[in-house]
Amino acid sequence: MHDRPRRSLRRPLGVPTPFRPALPVPPLPPVLLALPVLLALLTGCAADGPTAPPTGPVSDPAPAPGDTAREELAALAAAARDRHLTARYTLSGTGGPTRDITVTSANDGSWRVDVPGGALGGTADIALAATPAGLFQCALPSAGRPDPATCARLGDRDDAVPHRLDPRVQHPFTDWLTVLTDRRTALSVSAATAPAGVPGRCYAVETTAASLTPPLDVGIYCFAPDGTLTFVRAALGTLTLAGPPGPAPDTVPLAGPVVAGEPLGQQAAGGSPSPGTSGPS
Repeated sequence: MHDRPRRSLRRPLGVPTPFRPALPVPPLPPVLLALPVLLALLTGCAADGPTAPPTGPVSDPAPAPGDTAREELAALAAAARDRHLTARYTLSGTGGPTRDITVTSANDGSWRVDVPGGALGGTADIALAATPAGLFQCALPSAGRPDPATCARLGDRDDAVPHRLDPRVQHPFTDWLTVLTDRRTALSVSAATAPAGVPGRCYAVETTAASLTPPLDVGIYCFAPDGTLTFVRAALGTLTLAGPPGPAPDTVPLAGPVVAGEPLGQQAAGGSPSPGTSGPS
């Protein structure tokens, strides 16, 4: 048997393809037609809505004016603790004559404050000094005590001067600086106007806790930018820097030999305290 020839499925060349009508496209549902309008409305609402909270770190609130003054005073008092110098101050407003106070803060951390009329009711001159060997009161030659200078040991270097011996003038240069730098101390500090001729910045300091023994006198305290105390007005009197400070010695010498005698008290022979020294220490 012979195989039948196969028909070719290819259309002969030159014969056109018959026309086939396109099928109709169904219309889009109404929901899809409205979708662009809905998206536009949603975008507009998002733009007009509340903004998202910031994701970055939140800065601390600005300090209140009182906090700023407290920080400034603490920084100046810290500079004063590190300031080594020799300076002269006038002390007034104590009920007696104006006196010259000499303050020495040595490079080794020792200090000395000379107080004319600081004992025996204002008739004897003294010096208080703190050295590595301890805390001393030195009796200086004066009208009420013409003898040579001698010193009595009051205790260790960081001990407090006993109240009956305390002329109080040394505190703004020594332990009260520690109080002013301690931000935990209950103090209220505000900026104050500097008295005429007083350099530096001034602050009014008050205690905010009731105490029979406040940590320092309330009053006005002024400091130069380098930490030099320029002015104090408090219960102890008014201290005013009398001139530019001088250089500090390497250490503070005692005014005389240490003896076993009693230190000079504040009370005069008749029982009156030295001028300006009757307040609490």
